[in-house]
Parts: sequence; C-alpha cells; structure tokens
Amino acid sequence: MNLSTVASTCSEITVILAALAMLIKPIRNKLLGLDKLTDALKCQLRHDMLHTYYRRREGRTIRQYELEDFLYLYRGYKALGGNSFIDRIKSEIDEWEVIS
Repeated sequence: MNLSTVASTCSEITVILAALAMLIKPIRNKLLGLDKLTDALKCQLRHDMLHTYYRRREGRTIRQYELEDFLYLYRGYKALGGNSFIDRIKSEIDEWEVIS
C-alpha cells in the first residue's frame, strides 16, 4: 500500500464521517428535544429584546448598559438561527442616542 492509497482512503473516511455527522445531528436534536429548547430560547431572547425596544422607542434613547445587554441578546438570537425581524429592530436602535 502506497502513500497515495492511504491518503485516498483517509479522504473517503472523512467524507463518510462528515455525512454521518450531518445526518445524526438533526436526529439527535429531535430525540433529545433540543429543537424545542432552541425555539423556546429564541422566543425568550426575542421577547427580551422587544421589551427593551418598546420601552425606549418613543424617546429614541437607550442607556449604555441596556444597549450592551441588547447586543448580547441579539448575537445569541442570531447564533440560534433567529430571523431578520430583529435585524430591523436592531438597525433602528443603532440610530438611537446612547445615554451613559
């Protein structure tokens, strides 16, 4: 067996393992209920961001710590696959005056 055959075999094994990982993850998430947990977490994050938005939108000002909190929530929401509705809210908040 030469080096080329070993490299080819390793490459094929890597492709097979990657395909299995892609198939197993959704099944694992469904069996363990992680998809429902993710949906619940996204809902809570969206609720918290909207709470800040609606409380502050009339004055178009936001306190520094509230903005930082909003941005942490936003990054988490997007990392979980959150939709673009919150992008519009964030872009509006980005234009508000930040109060220290």
